[in-house]
Amino acid sequence: MIDLATLISYVAIVFGFVFIPGPATLLTVARSTSSGTKVGIATGAGIAAGDMIHTVLAIVGISAIVAASAVLFSVVKYLGAGYLIYLGIRAILAKAPTEFTVNTLPISAGKAFRQAILAEVLNPKTALFFLAFLPQFVRPENGPVPVQLLILGAIFVLLGLVSTLVFAFGAGALGNLLRRNPTILKWQGKVVGGIYCALGLRLALQHR
Repeated sequence: MIDLATLISYVAIVFGFVFIPGPATLLTVARSTSSGTKVGIATGAGIAAGDMIHTVLAIVGISAIVAASAVLFSVVKYLGAGYLIYLGIRAILAKAPTEFTVNTLPISAGKAFRQAILAEVLNPKTALFFLAFLPQFVRPENGPVPVQLLILGAIFVLLGLVSTLVFAFGAGALGNLLRRNPTILKWQGKVVGGIYCALGLRLALQHR
């Protein structure tokens, strides 16, 4: 079992980290603003599920293989970047609704959840983060290393989900007001698409 001092230090560091706005926050805010709180929550849940997958990949060593291979890292990176840019272009080209109703929401919660999982899993920087960050809090005397990594990863995912939910509720409430403005309703898809394209380009230009 992880000792209390290590656990407290880890939680404090992660808590501060997850509330610093980053790509996960931008994705959640974009979805919440354009499609409502429910879709924002689904996006946050998808990101959390993707992070849990990264935790498992770090435990079994797959993330280490990706990190060690420049080719594999680039393949995963460009797949992730391409997927985000694809989502962005679709949002930009989608026909804007003329008035707001529940049926005009750009995306369903289920689809947002699936897209968020894929976008997070295809981010090799997240894989490297889990691979480099989690082991710093592992102590051989605290028990099996895989179990410690799983606990640490689960804590990170839980705190990250709390963070994205906070942003989802805030952006969702604001979005409900904004979407009733015809001008904003007309341009929301292009703004959200622009955010996705920017995140994709940012990922494509990143180095290990």
